[in-house]
Amino acid sequence: MKAEKIQQLNPNVSVDCVIFGFDFEQLKVLLIEREGNFEDKSQRLALPGDLIFNSENLLSAAQRVLEELTGLKDIFLKQVGAFGEPDRISKETDKQWLRSIRANPDARVITIAYYSLVQITDYAPQANSFATSANWYDVREIEDLAFDHYSILRQALDQLRMELQSRPVGFNLMPPKFTLGQLQKMYEAILGKSLDKRNFRRKILKLDILAPLEEKQQEVSHKPAQYFMFNEENYNKLRESGFDNFGF
Repeated sequence: MKAEKIQQLNPNVSVDCVIFGFDFEQLKVLLIEREGNFEDKSQRLALPGDLIFNSENLLSAAQRVLEELTGLKDIFLKQVGAFGEPDRISKETDKQWLRSIRANPDARVITIAYYSLVQITDYAPQANSFATSANWYDVREIEDLAFDHYSILRQALDQLRMELQSRPVGFNLMPPKFTLGQLQKMYEAILGKSLDKRNFRRKILKLDILAPLEEKQQEVSHKPAQYFMFNEENYNKLRESGFDNFGF
């Protein structure tokens, strides 16, 4: 019987994952809390990430690491970019934490970041490995993270905002049915600004990428709003025609 091949970690390459979600009010990001002695919670929080194995490609590594640390799997991930500044690990608390878990804590590490949009209700994060917790946090309230993860988060958010102008990617954050009010809140949460209600509804309906349902909200304190679904067929027709102005 052949001996099993031992997986070897690459001490110089890692992957980090920026997973966005939306709770009908705010844009959220999935963060892990690390073990260790930290002065404040912001120093404990980090994006789900770790070193890659020499035997795996970057995307496979990102999917593996995300599942190992948070329990999330079968998620489409898109690359944000590479981060390799010499001072990526400049905080003393991060250096001390690395010394407690890695064989080569002083090695220079270049990370490849990925991001994804998921429906929060479809996933229940479960922390594992060196993550003591995995929870959703309001993007607006995050001012610092471990290593250079705050910069990675901001770049992923900038990329999401740019993509939102040419593709309605935000629908990946929404459940199968939603109201126009909920849809507007999603756009506002991503863009970080308020949108005029009348103008938003006029443009989104003119795009003809929504299918109205014969169903309205129930048990609400206000006038029940009609539900809609994303019309993928009409959206594909628009794309085939060369249309790419989905911004607000």
